[in-house]
Amino acid sequence: MCTAFSCIVLESGAVVWKLGMDSHDDLIRMAGLKDDTDRKDCLSFAKCEIVPDNGDYLNPDKWVFRLDEDIRPTWWNEGYEDSAWDAQRKWLAKLGNILVRKPIINPFRDIDPPKKITKKHIGLLKKWDSARDSVWASVRDSVGSSVGGSVGNSIRNSIGNSIGNSIGNSIGNNVGDNIGKSVSDSVWANVGSFFFLPRSAWKYTQHIKVKGYPFQPAVDLWKMGLVPSFDGKTWSLHGGKGAKILWEGTL
Repeated sequence: MCTAFSCIVLESGAVVWKLGMDSHDDLIRMAGLKDDTDRKDCLSFAKCEIVPDNGDYLNPDKWVFRLDEDIRPTWWNEGYEDSAWDAQRKWLAKLGNILVRKPIINPFRDIDPPKKITKKHIGLLKKWDSARDSVWASVRDSVGSSVGGSVGNSIRNSIGNSIGNSIGNSIGNNVGDNIGKSVSDSVWANVGSFFFLPRSAWKYTQHIKVKGYPFQPAVDLWKMGLVPSFDGKTWSLHGGKGAKILWEGTL
């Protein structure tokens, strides 16, 4: 499994990397290299990664270097690791330009939901309904599967599982595929909100006619203390302790 930061270190000391490209195979293809030998005296590059020891890209404890090779190239020494660290610092600077460091909000714990569901809330839900199908693929491919997935893991580990469990308890644990996916879509919309990208950089969203973040309606509902669920026929808006159903209906 590829993780960010991933890179290829050549015997010359050059380092191949790209923000959002975390697959060693993709990096090898981008560099025009061939991965066709396992002889340590014939290897012309090494696969490396530098990752947070705690797996949390929003709040990393320390970064750890790993040589992702079963067979260490004959020419490998500490100088090559230094080159990888230099590249990782450049990668971190670029990541810092798009990563939004903000608190992770639990909508059922941290926010009091609205006392009454209004046309404004239903309007946001309608916009979310028309945008949500592409959210997971868009976040994954727009920011890079490893970085997006790692930030997603931070959010899911912090609140994602409790959100799903709260909604499950609210509806009697009858969480089918549709409901599970709809809740997961809202979580992924919030994952994407931790990245600041140009509108054109969000992939698979050409059908969403907005100027800013294409999945903002789900984020706005989340900030209001509301999380939608959909069983295939009926939408529900959950909020407050116990993820109570505050509204349900069709769109």
